[in-house]
Amino acid sequence: MTIITVTAPAGRLSLVQRRRLAESLTDAVLVPEIGQQVAAARMGFQVHFHELPPDCMAIGGQLLSDRESPRDIITVRIAVMNAAWPAEVRADVIRNVLARLAEACGMQRPAPTWWVNFEVIAEGSWGSRGGVLSILQLLQSGVFTLERIKAIRAAISPSA
Repeated sequence: MTIITVTAPAGRLSLVQRRRLAESLTDAVLVPEIGQQVAAARMGFQVHFHELPPDCMAIGGQLLSDRESPRDIITVRIAVMNAAWPAEVRADVIRNVLARLAEACGMQRPAPTWWVNFEVIAEGSWGSRGGVLSILQLLQSGVFTLERIKAIRAAISPSA
């Protein structure tokens, strides 16, 4: 249902931080997506950590490896299935993710060079289980609240 990709310079995030983020970033999206905290739903969330060497990342048109003082660049891409994702829910998810990232990094607040992209994958464009998967198929899993089911059905197929 959801893939969260964290891209950072190699060595920026320790194993302990990645462990903490694997759980906390899942939680940051899980409740807004399904409407409640359900252990069984966690299997539908993946967190990928992508580390790049400093000569493969740039800010302001300059490679990190060429900078005199390093910049703390982290990007997070959240890819979700098309569902009910109004602007205020997406904003909550983005704020949740940035807060969890700051907590895991021992910072008071997120760095201004951290970016989060929230991407909604169109219905019919998500593959799993050997074929194309629809959020509507997942609504019968028992993990979504009735409120979320109604909102998703209204957003995806108003006549459903």
